[in-house]
Amino acid sequence: MNLQFRHAEINDLPRIVDIYNTTIAGRMVTADTSPVTTESRLAWFHAHNAERRPLWMIDADGTNVGWMSFQSFYGRPAYNGTVEVSIYLDETARGKGLGKKILQYAIDVSPQYGIQTLLGFIFAHNIPSLKLFTDMGFKEWAHLPEIAILDGEEKSLKILGYKIK
Repeated sequence: MNLQFRHAEINDLPRIVDIYNTTIAGRMVTADTSPVTTESRLAWFHAHNAERRPLWMIDADGTNVGWMSFQSFYGRPAYNGTVEVSIYLDETARGKGLGKKILQYAIDVSPQYGIQTLLGFIFAHNIPSLKLFTDMGFKEWAHLPEIAILDGEEKSLKILGYKIK
């Protein structure tokens, strides 16, 4: 499957939100516990820009299959070379090996955005995402035990890191 990456535009925001909301019920991907609205994601959308912190729509054969973003880490100048990478796929596109292609794209384009370090924030019980990131060369840099409560259960978070060469 051939993937195309394009910078997201404001009219893509409803699609971004729709995909994101499909991940909430599974309690594997996000710490949000109820669906978000397009309006509630406007500031987040505008915090991305094509020059420094892009947000991409990912298409396969003319059909949108998901989105990916780079988000600033910790918001202080000394961390400008570090971003959190987020990948969200449409339900019909999950489990088809697209994650590796998308994460490789993130690694490949990082230098043009001045990025030296990619981070993934992944729930410890999200085995498929942990496997994806470790298969792509990310290493576990932190384990934050039982810091989230999902449906009354404590969940741990792992931070995986990758240094761009």
